[in-house]
Amino acid sequence: MSNMDAQTNSFGSARAERKEREKQKIIQREKQRHTVKTISQILQKSAGEQTQEERRLLQDHQDTVQELKRRQSRRRLLQSKLEEVFDEAESLQSKVKQLAEALQQAQYVVVYTGAGISTAASIPDYRGPNGVWTQLQRGRSVSTSDLSRAEPTLTHMCLWLLHKEKMVQHVVSQNCDGLHLRSGLPRHALSELHGNMFIEVCSSCRPARELIRVFDVTERTALHRHGTGRRCPHCGGELRDTIVHFGERGTLEQPLNWSGAAQAAQRADLILCLGSSLKVLKKYSCLWCMNRPANKRPKLYIVNLQWTPKDNLATLKIHGKCDAVMSLLMEELGLEVPVYDRSQDPIFSLAKALGPQEQDSHTREEIAPPAAVEEDSCDAQAQGQGPALQGGWFGRGYSKARRKKKISIDPKA
Repeated sequence: MSNMDAQTNSFGSARAERKEREKQKIIQREKQRHTVKTISQILQKSAGEQTQEERRLLQDHQDTVQELKRRQSRRRLLQSKLEEVFDEAESLQSKVKQLAEALQQAQYVVVYTGAGISTAASIPDYRGPNGVWTQLQRGRSVSTSDLSRAEPTLTHMCLWLLHKEKMVQHVVSQNCDGLHLRSGLPRHALSELHGNMFIEVCSSCRPARELIRVFDVTERTALHRHGTGRRCPHCGGELRDTIVHFGERGTLEQPLNWSGAAQAAQRADLILCLGSSLKVLKKYSCLWCMNRPANKRPKLYIVNLQWTPKDNLATLKIHGKCDAVMSLLMEELGLEVPVYDRSQDPIFSLAKALGPQEQDSHTREEIAPPAAVEEDSCDAQAQGQGPALQGGWFGRGYSKARRKKKISIDPKA
């Protein structure tokens, strides 16, 4: 046999051995999967329903049994964190009274708001039972009617009045719906960390130039794609939206106003969180003063129906809907709950009208001025609701990659 023949036989033998090893690995993995599935099914039975053979199998694979039990426990814990809890009426009243007293004693109050304060305006939240994240994780599409129909809620208007009464100094919002701005809250007292659907900016101008519109500017925008298709009337540069999608980092000075949020957090002696899961806000260390000793940090009050990662640090956790809690709070403070008045909506005085050549640059419904509301209402009733729309910031670009965790398998399986 020649050297070449010997080498060929050697390579062929090595390849056969490699294929056999891969085959055995596949067989072993399938055997492990079958064992895990079988044990999982046995664990769903009561001890009295298990056969002797099944109990022996559990005994032989204790590591797998313990791992499956740990996984089940984690699943139950996660499920419990998603459940909405409501305080009893008497308990709710007592907690709101404590909150009112704390607000009256505080020197500098900062409010962090999330999607939960806008649900009363028919804007879904994110992690609630019908929230955006929840629907996407169930494989359902997310759509909504035009959000320009939404109006500031009771909570938005209460925060405006509390700021006017100098009981709240700054509001930090995760919401993009622009309802804080429309409530009348001054721009200097507001940080919209994730942008505002009514604002487009020219980054070519120095400083960046804002243009507020009376319609949702995000129709053509999405994750990592922010151009609105319009041009700056001053320099001709491309206009972009201000939305910060999941996975993006906000860089605009306004309307994000990160500097204002960070400075407010440093001065705060009380932080009130309204309608936020805090799963995103918790990552922003500058908002929590965690570099200080515990007794030097602002007192934390949370109003949310679900668990939040800051619950164990809170002075008080109130389980209630934001509008209900704020209504009780205003009563405790002796303040009349303000009502949103479209004729006083600042967006009409702040907005920049489109040029003649831009009139067809969007198809979104515009916020109707007060005189046109009644007429539009009659038209809507006659024609029925318009088609559902998917906003550039609402529902599009919101996808979370879920990694499957590998279970540790008993080598005896």
